[in-house]
Amino acid sequence: MSEPVPSIAQCLALMDRYAMFENIRAHSVTVARVAEALLTGLAETRTSGTNVPDTDLVLAGALLHDIAKTLCLDNKCDHARTGRDICIELGYPAVGEIVREHVTIKDFSIDRYTQGIFFAKEIVYYADKRVRHDSIVSLHERMTYIIERYGNQDQLRHQQIEENFQRCLILEQHLFSHINFAATELAGKVATERKPRDLNLTARE
Repeated sequence: MSEPVPSIAQCLALMDRYAMFENIRAHSVTVARVAEALLTGLAETRTSGTNVPDTDLVLAGALLHDIAKTLCLDNKCDHARTGRDICIELGYPAVGEIVREHVTIKDFSIDRYTQGIFFAKEIVYYADKRVRHDSIVSLHERMTYIIERYGNQDQLRHQQIEENFQRCLILEQHLFSHINFAATELAGKVATERKPRDLNLTARE
């Protein structure tokens, strides 16, 4: 039996419940739109070995990946770890694991990516790295912002961020080898696609 996944309306209600700031909400919605465009691209070019992660799970993970961000801005907690704990407490452990790994992927597998096998957490991880605020940018632009915003003028921290984005670049190269458009075309694809499941900022059940 598959694990429960919150609907889009439930995700938006949770954004309210956990007092998500509007800018964080807008970022999360854009990440969800990017993630859906990636899933569409994978589905349209699917080969015998390529898998397409569950859309509901990916969208829920994208919408809730920063569910703890507002809380952690106040008390300096790890928003990915705290977000996972929140999702588990809510009864959504599969979403919680996506939230936990949206900053850094644990099971980074080039062999699996070469085969066209991508998990939901990798789609959300990559989508998040392509969105600065609510704008779709390149990995380099996003990395530069992260270093300026969170690097704390610490060279070791800068190196860790750069290494994480280097892994994300490798993931990008493999991901788009299984998609029928280029990474540079992603923003255009998102702009012309419908919103995920008619997603809007006021939707409720």
